[in-house]
Amino acid sequence: QLVESGGGSVQPGGSLKLSCTISGFTSGFLGIGWFRQVPGKERERVSCVSFYDDSTYYEDSVKGRFTISRDSAKTTVYLQMNSLKPEDTAIYYCAASTVGPPLVFRPSLFGYWGQGTQVTVSS
Repeated sequence: QLVESGGGSVQPGGSLKLSCTISGFTSGFLGIGWFRQVPGKERERVSCVSFYDDSTYYEDSVKGRFTISRDSAKTTVYLQMNSLKPEDTAIYYCAASTVGPPLVFRPSLFGYWGQGTQVTVSS
């Protein structure tokens, strides 16, 4: 029900735009979160958007560089990533939560996950 796309390789300072396409029974989705994970490390939060009140949240590590948005039909959520750094390299996942409101940005509360898309930032 969730499919990520838009990952790839980019040089430091470059940009990528990830998409999370949502399909199937989605009326119960309260919001979408973006997470990332480096092999051997814990999955970490990146950003989320609430379908309930359109609020957004960004982790400090990406604030000012990443922008989350969604289309009006709630079928696609985007993550625009600018000024990318090598430490942004990870597999990026989108996930949906049905818990709330309000939307709580905790991985354990997101029950639907995509397969992930690789983002590599390297010179």
